[in-house]
Amino acid sequence: MLKITKTAEYALIAIKHMSSIESICSSNNIANQYNIPKEIMAKTLQKLSKKNYIKAIKGPKGGYFIKNSIKNINLIKFIEDIEGPVGISTCSKNEECYLIDCCNIKDPINKINNNIKNILSKVKLKDIAF
Repeated sequence: MLKITKTAEYALIAIKHMSSIESICSSNNIANQYNIPKEIMAKTLQKLSKKNYIKAIKGPKGGYFIKNSIKNINLIKFIEDIEGPVGISTCSKNEECYLIDCCNIKDPINKINNNIKNILSKVKLKDIAF
C-alpha cells in the first residue's frame, strides 16, 4: 500500500506544531504532545534543521523554530528531502531490480508514479502545516 512514511508524517506534525506557536519549542515538547518517541522526534528535527526547514538554537534555553520561507515548498520536495526518492516500486525509485531487463509493467508503473509525484508537487507545505 502506498503511504507516507512515519518519519515524513512526524516531520509534518512537527512543522505544523511549530507553525502554530510563536516561540522556540523543544523536541521533547513535540514528542510528548503527540505521543511520538522522543528519540525519533529528536532525529526528525535534526534532519529538518539540516535541510533548512527549521532553525536549531543551542543551549539550555534552546530548541527549534520554523522558517517561514518554507511555506511554498511542495510536498514532493519535502518528502524527498526527508525520506529520499518517492516511488511505488523499486524501479520508480531508481533502485536495482533483477527484473529490469524483462519487466513488462515498468512503463505503466513509472507512469503511475509520475502522476503521484505530480499531484504531490501541487500541494504546498502551507496547505498542510500553516
